[in-house]
Amino acid sequence: MPVVYAELRRRAAAYLRRERRDHTLRPTDLVHEAYLRLNAQHAGFQNREQFFGVAASLMRRILVDHARGRAAGKRRRELRVTLAEDVAATNPHEADVIDVDRALTELAALDERQARLVELRFFSGLTAEEAAAALAISLATANREWAFAKAWLFRRLGPAPRPRRAS
Repeated sequence: MPVVYAELRRRAAAYLRRERRDHTLRPTDLVHEAYLRLNAQHAGFQNREQFFGVAASLMRRILVDHARGRAAGKRRRELRVTLAEDVAATNPHEADVIDVDRALTELAALDERQARLVELRFFSGLTAEEAAAALAISLATANREWAFAKAWLFRRLGPAPRPRRAS
C-alpha cells in the first residue's frame, strides 16, 4: 500500500502542477478522495495499469466535480488546466477542466479507446507502453491514436478563430 500511495500522490502532484496556482485541492486531498472511491468499488484489478487507469478516471471525475462546485458557488469558471506542449500539437493554452471533460466525452462518442488513452496518459501519467498494455493494443497503435487524440483535443479546446477584418 505505501508504494501505491506514493505513486498515486506523485501522479496527482504532477497533474495538479498543470492546474492554476491557487487551486484549492492538494495532491494529498486528490489521492485520498480517489482512494475512498476506489475502495468503495471493491474492484479486483488485473494489473497495475488497470488500477492506475481507474484511478485516473476517478481523479478526472473529482477535479470536474470540484470545478463544477466552484463554478456553481461563484457562477464563473476558475479551475484551469494547462495543456502542456507534449499534449498539444502547437502552442499550449489554458482550457477549463469542465471543457476538457466535455471534450473527452465528445471524443469518447467518436472513439472510446482514444478517450481512454487520453485519460491514462494525461490524468494518470502512464507512459505510452503502460497505456498500450492497459488497453491491450500495440505500442504503435497507442502512439498513432495518442497523436490523433492530442490533435483533436487541441483543435476542440483551442482558442476561437479570430474574425477576419473586412478590407
